[in-house]
Amino acid sequence: MDFFVVGMVAFLASGLTLYSGFGLGTVLLPAFALFFPIEVAVAATGTVHLLNNLFKGSLLGRRADWRIVALFGLPAVPAAVAGAWLLGELGGTPRLFTWGAFGWEFGPTAAGITIGALMILFALLEVQPWFQRLAAPPRLIPLGGIVTGFFGGLTGQQGAFRSMFLLKSGLDPTRFIATGVVTAVLVDLARLPTYAASFRGNVGLGGHGWALVGVGTLCAFVGAFLGVRYLKKATIGVVRAMVAGLMLLIGAALVTGLLG
Repeated sequence: MDFFVVGMVAFLASGLTLYSGFGLGTVLLPAFALFFPIEVAVAATGTVHLLNNLFKGSLLGRRADWRIVALFGLPAVPAAVAGAWLLGELGGTPRLFTWGAFGWEFGPTAAGITIGALMILFALLEVQPWFQRLAAPPRLIPLGGIVTGFFGGLTGQQGAFRSMFLLKSGLDPTRFIATGVVTAVLVDLARLPTYAASFRGNVGLGGHGWALVGVGTLCAFVGAFLGVRYLKKATIGVVRAMVAGLMLLIGAALVTGLLG
């Protein structure tokens, strides 16, 4: 059942979110959070996210604007390390409080409350029309890289910020997507080793967990491959609403301790 859940979610999320530039991590995170603590789920999701973006980069990467990658992606790298380090510090902490229902005991950790609260905030922003139209001026692209990298490292949520800061970069749709993919790879390459070092061996995926990551990655590849060929940008509005709704549900579950 766990392989089916992770694989199906990865397949659908990768295909549907290809043109939106965000959403794969958000949609896939709760699937892993069903089986792992939230900090480990973020790391597992990040692994699939990286491998899937490397695959998408092989399909689209040659169209990336490397000047934008340098301005945006390079500042994102140290910020992603900082965010990932903070998640490692929050991970493995005891539950802050506990509550029970139907014979089950629940309780959030510091990592769960932090990530959950941020996801609720991001979800509420995502459904605001003014936020959807928000586009930072090109001079703020390096700042956008810092913001995107930090929250990418801390919560795995980086796509919405990346889109906001790159919308006025003057890129056509294909170059916009390709540039976003390359910068996402830089963030993932920075945060994943930091997760491994920060967890200090206290938590891990284990053999079964890595098998889940492998299944999720393969299914995400198939979803991205089909998405490049058959999906259109008209799906962005639907994806935005779907991702925002999932972020609210996941955030609430993390804050209350139902997940993580």
